[in-house]
Amino acid sequence: MSNQIVARLKEMGISLPEAAAPAANYVPYVISGNVLHISGQLPLEGGKIAVTGHLGKNVDVATGQRAAELCAINILAQASAALCGDLGRIRRVIKLNGFVASVPEFVEQHLVINGASNLIAGVLGDAGKHARAAVGMAALPMNAAVEIDAIMEIA
Repeated sequence: MSNQIVARLKEMGISLPEAAAPAANYVPYVISGNVLHISGQLPLEGGKIAVTGHLGKNVDVATGQRAAELCAINILAQASAALCGDLGRIRRVIKLNGFVASVPEFVEQHLVINGASNLIAGVLGDAGKHARAAVGMAALPMNAAVEIDAIMEIA
């Protein structure tokens, strides 16, 4: 992992957890050529879903943003596992796809997913600037409030 990334994580008070094992019949990541695809990550903290429910019902935007940050931390943990601990191999985060469990009237999914976008860009610098989708969903696995997947260009 590049020293600059390690320093940024430390400054932000982030310690990457062990990458979560898949919860069903899929793999946590796939490397194809120089592209790393990371499966959807939930807001896990200490091995448990930290934020459950629906935005606009029982989860507010600030809590949703924290859920998105946790998803981003888990994305970085999966990337670290895929890249043998060397996040410096990430050349560019191509895209984040953010899914927000929300009631039909809730229209601030983009603000929720900013939690992940801000964290990824903060940790990876220019390599963390990415394209993105922020989509409202009726429900997510295990009642998670947010799920995010990622596509990255790697060296």
